[in-house]
Amino acid sequence: MTWVKICGITNLQDAQLAVEAGADAIGFVFYRKSPRKVETETVRAIVEKISESVEKVGVFVDETPNQIHEMVSATGLTAVQLQRPSLVDSVMNGPESPAELLGVGKVIPAISGESLKMGGVLISQDAREKMFALLFDSQANGVLGGTGTTFDWQGTRGMIQVISLKLPVIVAGGLTPTNVTQAIRLLKPFGVDVSSGVEAEPGKKDPEKIRAFVQAARSAGKTA
Repeated sequence: MTWVKICGITNLQDAQLAVEAGADAIGFVFYRKSPRKVETETVRAIVEKISESVEKVGVFVDETPNQIHEMVSATGLTAVQLQRPSLVDSVMNGPESPAELLGVGKVIPAISGESLKMGGVLISQDAREKMFALLFDSQANGVLGGTGTTFDWQGTRGMIQVISLKLPVIVAGGLTPTNVTQAIRLLKPFGVDVSSGVEAEPGKKDPEKIRAFVQAARSAGKTA
């Protein structure tokens, strides 16, 4: 069954909606330039009311490992998603474990899906052991994630399926209730991650889109 994350959560109502629809994880964006940015206090209040069985993922871009550690401690996040290459490198290739460095055991590095067409990605065994999963996202104008566009699924499917044999892969970028089935059947990922594709407007989710997305992902995952 395909793991599903609903990202860009900004309020308790949307968080509860995602969980009731069957999402495995909800995501909170801390990037200050994002229209979905949330404050530490808001995240803590939401996390306190969400089942322990649901992953609470913080999405970080500009923060230092120390700042992430403080936010994890203050909010109760159970996983972190790293959206900047330099941040990924400092965590994956540093001497400390993610649990020591970030205060959380589950780390999801994000990289551009298009990078697979430019020589692929080299992941050391040590770095692999530190990851919960590797997320492939779309990039536009130098920004990774939050673009609302897909990367080249057809051109990267072979590499993604090979990487999937070594560690879990999550696909993000431009996913919607109508195309998530195609993405899962083509790429066969461990999980999928959606934000703008299930919104009524930036920062506010659409209940019907969330339900449709989770249902489509579940159905596709059974036959992928």
